[in-house]
Amino acid sequence: MKTPIRSKRFIMGIVLFLAIILLLSILSVFFLTRLSMKTGAILKENHYSVVFAQDMSADLIIINKEIINCFLTNKNHDTILITNELKSFITSLQLEQNNITETGEGNIVSGIEKDFNEYRDSVVMYMKSPTSVAKVLYLQKKYNSLYQHLNHLSQINEKAIEEKTDDAKDSVKKYSIIMSGVATLCFLIAYGFAFIFSSYFNERFYQLYNGLKEIASSNYRQRLYFKGNDEISEISLIINEMTEKLTDNNQKNSQISSEQYLNITDIQELKVLLIRMKNIEEQACKLIIKLEKK
Repeated sequence: MKTPIRSKRFIMGIVLFLAIILLLSILSVFFLTRLSMKTGAILKENHYSVVFAQDMSADLIIINKEIINCFLTNKNHDTILITNELKSFITSLQLEQNNITETGEGNIVSGIEKDFNEYRDSVVMYMKSPTSVAKVLYLQKKYNSLYQHLNHLSQINEKAIEEKTDDAKDSVKKYSIIMSGVATLCFLIAYGFAFIFSSYFNERFYQLYNGLKEIASSNYRQRLYFKGNDEISEISLIINEMTEKLTDNNQKNSQISSEQYLNITDIQELKVLLIRMKNIEEQACKLIIKLEKK
């Protein structure tokens, strides 16, 4: 049974190249996903915590600035402003409580919540009797403690961002080395297969070309021999059969030409013999006529 070229080597090569492309695509997606997860963790786990800490610090600064200015200038407090900033602080604090990721971050957030509750109660009490210097000093003390906790929270997350960024950079280097190695290996495999594949067909087509060239030059003794059971082997068998038929036809034509040549030669010799016989007859007649006259 004939084995088509396309059903073995050709399809094997296509499958190999598709497998290489699929492997490289899967590895690329895998490594990109890992890097995306690492960078996403930095954004979700630490960057947001830094933003929340900065927002709470900004709210705290606005409240403290309003209290100090009103105390020094003996003006009435902007109750709406202070209330809104306290609510904004609570919102940021709740968001931070849902985004605790680093070691020790939970204790810091708990301390911030405790200090803020005391600070908020003190602010509310101060707004009822704003002329108390002791309350202002107490608020400043709570403000400083709370502000330090917020700075500590921000520093922990900023340090975590640096460490995770360095880890992501190391991962990029490691994944780059792995991808380079895999890509090089795939290239060598593909190159080797392509070289073997092309060498196999180049050799067979070269032999087929030379054989056909010899046959075209009337060298009908030329024969083609190919190992295997593919289309090229079948073509070689057909060409060999054709050259055998051409050889037989040439031999028959040679025999016919020889016979024709022999027949022509015999006829010519017969003509010469008849001419000689006719000459002999004429000479005999002349001789008889001479004898009768005597």
